[in-house]
Amino acid sequence: MESPKTSAASQSSAQFKLAPERMPPLAENKMSPEQKQAAAEITAGPRGEVKGPFVSLLRSPEFMRRVQKVGEYIRFVCPIEKRLNEFAAIIAARHWNQQFEWWAHYRQAVEAGLDRKIADAVGEGRRPTGMAEDEEIVYDLLTEVLHNKGASDATYARAVAKFGEQGLIDIIGIAGYYALLAMVMNVTRTAVPEGPPLPLPALHVRMTVG
Repeated sequence: MESPKTSAASQSSAQFKLAPERMPPLAENKMSPEQKQAAAEITAGPRGEVKGPFVSLLRSPEFMRRVQKVGEYIRFVCPIEKRLNEFAAIIAARHWNQQFEWWAHYRQAVEAGLDRKIADAVGEGRRPTGMAEDEEIVYDLLTEVLHNKGASDATYARAVAKFGEQGLIDIIGIAGYYALLAMVMNVTRTAVPEGPPLPLPALHVRMTVG
């Protein structure tokens, strides 16, 4: 007979099981000429290979080309400091419950100087404590945008005062870019390279009875 501890462990393991990928990597001999060209372009650029969301996006090669150009700006050109750029990425990943995105950007955020406790709080679905002023502004702006579909005058004014109009647009663009990738990967079930358990925990759902 299973002990309670063993049973709980089994349930936890089952919770993290992923369904099969709907759009696994394409073999080169299965690609159209347009897909081969788009794959070659992305491989020749700073990414170095077709991976993550671009495996699925390759099914629409021209769309992938245009999306990855936005990604190149966000990742390699955007003047927003890397620590804040990656902070915005994990806020979007948590909002969309996107495992691959969290796996990739959590560690990049920490490597870029974001306090691990702040990243962990985002993963747990709670407001981080101890944020620097610029981190707090990014968190408040994106939390309002993602949950309220807009930003209050006070939040907008504080963000513009800190980052300027271009910076505000870039920060929203970062979250929007990762939201697009998250939707693609959630639908196509992009695998997390390092396997179970999945890096992003499920959030507790609170129900209220009226």
